Amino acid sequence: MSIFPYIYFMITSFHITKDEDQVGLYAGLVTSAFAFAEFSTGVFWGRLSDKIGRKPVLMIGLIGTLLSMFVFGFASSLPVALTARALGGALNGNIGVLQTTVAEIVTEKEHQPSAYAIMPFVWSLGSILGPLIGGALAEPCKNYPAVFSQGTLFDAYPFLLPNIVCAMILVVGILVGILFLEETHQEKRYRRDIGLEIGRKILRLFDKEGGLESFDKLQDANFEESRSLLEDEAPPGYRTTEGSPRYPSSRSLSPAAPPYTRSTLSVQPQKKAVPPSIQTAFTRPVIVHIIGYGILAYHTMSFDQLMPIFLSSKVSTVPPKLPFQFTGGFGMSSRDEGVLMVGQGFYAMFAQAVLFPLLAKRFGCLKVLRMAVILWPALYFLVPYTVLLPPQYRVLGICFCLLWRTTAQALTYPPNNIMLANSAPSMLVLGAINGVAGSTASLCRAFGPTITGFVYSKGLSIGVSGLGWWVTGLVCIMGAMESLLMEERKTDSSGPSPMDDEEEATSDHTMIDPLTIDAAIVAATRPDDSRPENVSKILIPLHPENRLPT
Repeated sequence: MSIFPYIYFMITSFHITKDEDQVGLYAGLVTSAFAFAEFSTGVFWGRLSDKIGRKPVLMIGLIGTLLSMFVFGFASSLPVALTARALGGALNGNIGVLQTTVAEIVTEKEHQPSAYAIMPFVWSLGSILGPLIGGALAEPCKNYPAVFSQGTLFDAYPFLLPNIVCAMILVVGILVGILFLEETHQEKRYRRDIGLEIGRKILRLFDKEGGLESFDKLQDANFEESRSLLEDEAPPGYRTTEGSPRYPSSRSLSPAAPPYTRSTLSVQPQKKAVPPSIQTAFTRPVIVHIIGYGILAYHTMSFDQLMPIFLSSKVSTVPPKLPFQFTGGFGMSSRDEGVLMVGQGFYAMFAQAVLFPLLAKRFGCLKVLRMAVILWPALYFLVPYTVLLPPQYRVLGICFCLLWRTTAQALTYPPNNIMLANSAPSMLVLGAINGVAGSTASLCRAFGPTITGFVYSKGLSIGVSGLGWWVTGLVCIMGAMESLLMEERKTDSSGPSPMDDEEEATSDHTMIDPLTIDAAIVAATRPDDSRPENVSKILIPLHPENRLPT
């Protein structure tokens, strides 16, 4: 997001072409390079996160973005800029992995709208800081001559400073991730994490009230309480040195297994679930949501690429020939664009955190998404006509369009992600599914700016600046039609959730009725029933059919 306010001026500084109408095409190439590279590696990072965990892949993505920003800041030609963006995209699979992480943390349907709004909310926060940093710090020697002198490093590389600042923010994010981010993968979360251990030690240094220590003791108390329900602990005087034997969850009485330990309760999974094959993972609902995600990515990225160029283009002095033949833009500086995008970002935070959860709980994710995508195409038709408004109303008109676009995006991405996660046949393949979804979106983000930039340039050559917008609107209409094929999978009591199979496959702990435990203790006190085989007759495992109603 930080490159959007100055990408037009950066392309101009490369002196590739003297035709300003071609700037949009090259800007689209730079924007698309990241997405093309991300598409080529998205499935790889998704499947790798299924094998090694989510946290390592997320950290690699942040480090890759960090390297990309440094190279991009030092870019003095188009090939270097393209290489830098491609490097960042190839090493970054974070979007799909983050969606998988959220899905693994939150499985209750009533909590999903609020949870899935967090990532777009943070994205909106970045859309505030990114354009603000990019617009305010680009070309510092030109904008702040009293602070940055001519002939310095920032004069030779006028777009280095915003990338350095963004890289510093990334360093903070990497450190926070290493020290405090917990693994969410169903099987990899049990392994030791040295970074988390260091992070907890750091927190204890600032924990003056002992809150963290109290939390640890509470966890230990919960563990002891759980263990006491599973171990055979007779009253004082009747305790033995061995716990009660653990029986499998079946009606047959097999030989005794080792007693429960802390590792079997809270550290190691008892049984490794077998994930479904990749072929069976991509069901019809999954494919439909992935296609919808790609269409969304295409036209939203096209909007993000066209809008800065549209705002930066000079005001036309050629009289328009309505209804379609007119050109020109708003003639804004990168600083003014940054301020405008900051305001858009603040509203996006409200829309993500407040508006979407309220509407989703009231109408459901599918209805909210359809409402937004059906109304969205009209926006692409109206945007070019804002330049024809009276001068005193032009900024107001473009602000209205930005609010419309922000609202539509807030009401489409989160519900699509929720329905995609809920449609997955197993959580064990959700990383691969989100990897394919991320790659599909990246491919569409790559083609979107490139095709739109080309169409926009051709439109300018024939005096129709709205051509790029209207072609993008046609793609948006396709998305509205495709939304009619979507289905919203129920995850409440009326149907199983994707987590049900994993919980059933990995949970091998036997649930024992407290009455049965008491009967076993009483039996153990009788001299003629003290033999283990008599006790085993009473300790019948609480198979689902034997459980008492609650």
